[in-house]
Amino acid sequence: MFLTYNHYIKKKPFLEVVALPQKILYSVTMSSEFLPVTLKELNERGITQPDFVFVSGDAYVDHASFAAALLGRLLEANGYSVGIIAQPDWHSPKPFTVFGRPRLAFLVSAGAMDSMVSNYTANNKPRSEDAYAHGGVAGHRPDRALVQYTARIREAYKGVPVIIGGIEASLRRCAHYDYWSNTVKRSVLLDSKADLLIYGMGEHAILEIAQKLAEGIPVRQIRDVRGTCWYTGKKDELPPYVEPLEEQTLAVENCSAREIPEATFIAANAGKEELKSMPIIAAGLPQNTAIMLPPFAAVSKNTSSSKELFALSYIVQEQNTDAINGRTLIEPSESRYVVQNPASLPLTTKEFDALYELPFTRRWHPMYDVPAENKKTGVPALAEVKFSLTSCRGCFGACSFCAITFHQGRRIQARSGDSLVREARTMTEDADFKGYIHDVGGPTANFRHDACDLQKKNGACKNRDCLGTNPCKNVKADHTEYLDILRRLKSLPKVKKVFIRSGIRFDYLLMDKNREFFYELCRDHVSGQLKVAPEHVDDGVLRLMRKSTHSVYEEFSREYAKINSELNKKQYLVPYYIAGHPGAGLNEAIEVALYLKKTGFVPDQVQDFYPTPGSLATCMYYTGFNPHETTPDGHLERVYVARGGHERRLQRALLQFNRSENIPLVKEALRTAGREDLLSVFYPRSFRR
Repeated sequence: MFLTYNHYIKKKPFLEVVALPQKILYSVTMSSEFLPVTLKELNERGITQPDFVFVSGDAYVDHASFAAALLGRLLEANGYSVGIIAQPDWHSPKPFTVFGRPRLAFLVSAGAMDSMVSNYTANNKPRSEDAYAHGGVAGHRPDRALVQYTARIREAYKGVPVIIGGIEASLRRCAHYDYWSNTVKRSVLLDSKADLLIYGMGEHAILEIAQKLAEGIPVRQIRDVRGTCWYTGKKDELPPYVEPLEEQTLAVENCSAREIPEATFIAANAGKEELKSMPIIAAGLPQNTAIMLPPFAAVSKNTSSSKELFALSYIVQEQNTDAINGRTLIEPSESRYVVQNPASLPLTTKEFDALYELPFTRRWHPMYDVPAENKKTGVPALAEVKFSLTSCRGCFGACSFCAITFHQGRRIQARSGDSLVREARTMTEDADFKGYIHDVGGPTANFRHDACDLQKKNGACKNRDCLGTNPCKNVKADHTEYLDILRRLKSLPKVKKVFIRSGIRFDYLLMDKNREFFYELCRDHVSGQLKVAPEHVDDGVLRLMRKSTHSVYEEFSREYAKINSELNKKQYLVPYYIAGHPGAGLNEAIEVALYLKKTGFVPDQVQDFYPTPGSLATCMYYTGFNPHETTPDGHLERVYVARGGHERRLQRALLQFNRSENIPLVKEALRTAGREDLLSVFYPRSFRR
């Protein structure tokens, strides 16, 4: 059932067509055709004015992996008409007027990626391609797409409701570090001048908002929907809250932030210069009490104390992402207050199934059959998902460099095996299907249920990681259901092979004492190579990454080799490593290089750490602090950060020391680290001069 969160709102089935006002003169129909992209297509459905216009930074692909299609189909299934404006030219308001003024609202998303990540590399260089654009041509979405799109909409239609969502909105919902400007920016809700922000995946929120708008409730009065952020300039309109600590350096009394039941900011009188130890514990607060975060002005000053405050603010946000135990957060920003309501409840299996079985065409719109500027057709991103199945959402892995938990949460949402089999059967009827299902997974493929039984009742723990270097003893590692689904899919007619591309947590796999899944993974679901992500070999860096210790990866590697030997298969591990992650200097990079040299594997691909909004690692990158740990003097633990492109290039070169073009950089790195003695380890004598 679609859950609303206010007693006065009548609960409705998730995908039941809602009763619309009598003035809507067209009949509600579910169409297997593409959603309208022109006024002509809208009119052919007997509709003169759409309820919603969805503006997307992605090209329009009618597949559940694309937000415009997913939410557009969901709204359509619930009786609302939707027009799609995909990758409009943002230089003038005209492209945003295709459908005229929508009856209820504009919905705006930057696309499947933050627009700055989509447009720039980790070295802040413009990307040459965009997989989510026509022909893969870069330049079809603007920098800071939400701000640009909303500005053009405001120019075209004064006073029209504008609601922003998607990954860019979700990860920039509060004050955040922006790598590309090297500043802390305020909430994108304020910068975009939108009326409302939806964070997370958005299905529950968008339906509840649509219902309220259809009932005539003004968008600026919609303030009680879970999974949304709103703002006000009036303090007396805020819910009851805990007062913030003003802009002074914080210290914690006799405990680390990881041990605090709930970290927040309690009013105190410590001076800026004289440090005083103080608890930051909100003990005994009613669940409906909001937490006032430090103001944007205090966390954006780029001083040591403001950075420490930013780090502590981040940890409070991280601790309040769960739908069950998360609190309302309030962030003062200049003369206004941004209010973040608790997260939406996870989709039920029934809801998840119904959502992904809507009548998607599973194709890009025919307008992309015409060659793009580079003479290519289509939308490249479709190739990665067309013959893949989404089985789950959410991730309790909580890797520091990943913002999935900040966006989707730690609770696992899963589709049923029956639904996945039905979609697979449909997939096999596609003329382009060659017998291979490319993936069955999500953020982490082998997660199918909550980490433990306690999460169902209490939500994810605020002060404890499920996995990482010290995994929780309560984690329930069980691959039974996932294995059953893979077997059912493998047995379908026309299916030759079922692969797992979205990645597995090898530490979680080893926690499962039943090795049946491990055995069948090697036997049936690997094609020569299995990609895994140990990320590093230094346990200090791995702790900051929230990854398992290096010994766990070595154990996995040994068992993988043993099973493949028993199967008489020559299959290899392809490990991924990150260069330049907070906590990693040249010495740590040398440690990785030595391990790679010892094992005889040098990766073709090394990922440079990318400080994207919403991740713990980005917080550490900007502040130089680890908000989860404190030192004896009461400050947050300091973290080494490799800044500037040159050291990052040196670390990357060390991890790919076998490339001839990297030899000068490796020599420089070893010389800088005082480890020139290792030249003879990495290179034969002829290369050492």
